[in-house]
Amino acid sequence: MADPYTIRIFVPYGEPDGLRIIDRMNWTGLGIAFPREDWPKIKQRAEFARAGVYILIGHSAEGNQELEAGDDFDDADDLPTIYIGQGDVVRTRLEDHFIKKDFWTTAAVFVSNAAGGLNRAHATWLEHALIQRAIEVDQSHLENGTEPQEPHLSEAETADTQAFLREMLQILPLIGLKCFEEPKVVAAPMAQSGLTSSWAAAGDEPDTIIVPAKQEGFNRVFLGENSWYAIRISAGKISKIKYIAAYQAQPISAITYIAPVAKIEPYGDKGKYRLIFSEPAKRIGPIPFANAPSGFMQGPRYTTYQKLQKAKTVTDTVL
Repeated sequence: MADPYTIRIFVPYGEPDGLRIIDRMNWTGLGIAFPREDWPKIKQRAEFARAGVYILIGHSAEGNQELEAGDDFDDADDLPTIYIGQGDVVRTRLEDHFIKKDFWTTAAVFVSNAAGGLNRAHATWLEHALIQRAIEVDQSHLENGTEPQEPHLSEAETADTQAFLREMLQILPLIGLKCFEEPKVVAAPMAQSGLTSSWAAAGDEPDTIIVPAKQEGFNRVFLGENSWYAIRISAGKISKIKYIAAYQAQPISAITYIAPVAKIEPYGDKGKYRLIFSEPAKRIGPIPFANAPSGFMQGPRYTTYQKLQKAKTVTDTVL
């Protein structure tokens, strides 16, 4: 169990979504979160004259294009686009990004709460560590074009800067930024059910989700990555899903593959999920669209594995 902790958040202008100053007892740092539109009126604050590291957060059109894996995607991307930077005087860098970078809507800045704290080397180390973590966790689109080299710090400085990073990572989820967190598994169907590759499932409860898939996304993700993501799943059905079947859109217009689900985890910050398969998908059917009503497979549908086995057309999968 993680250690409990207390965070103090000061709201200078009385607006909960506006400028927030975040600190902790016995911490040498200070966090500042604010929306982009507040920058002109807050940029002269003394905190921005210090050395520090910052994260710009938003959603970009480029991210939307990368995520065209299925027909059930919303127009807006589910993963945030972030840019991680640092500076001797963070105000200078943020002012430049306010003028030149359009994608970001909010920012999180971390500086020392007193003189003699973070210097340029510490801030560069924090920038490097955050970029590495963002890449490893893979829960965001990283806007950074280059990856900074890890600066050399003394053993003592490294220990202090690592401690500063730990404090930052505890604060970030509280201001709505979770893309540095490993996604927590919300269900592990195969572990719970004890099913094997024979897929000998039977029952009347919905245990299978059918998802519409465009050809490129189907090949790249469903077959290539053994997963499917950005799926909305009813909360009461998450623990029951054991299989995922793919309905391939035109010109195929049929349910063609099925895979057992190993685990389900959150995807992005908009209430969607990623399903990770326990083994590669296998061919079924095909189960054609046939005379189903227009729009019948524009979004996910629930069925049972048993019903799917017997289906002759997609309408036969309806519970």
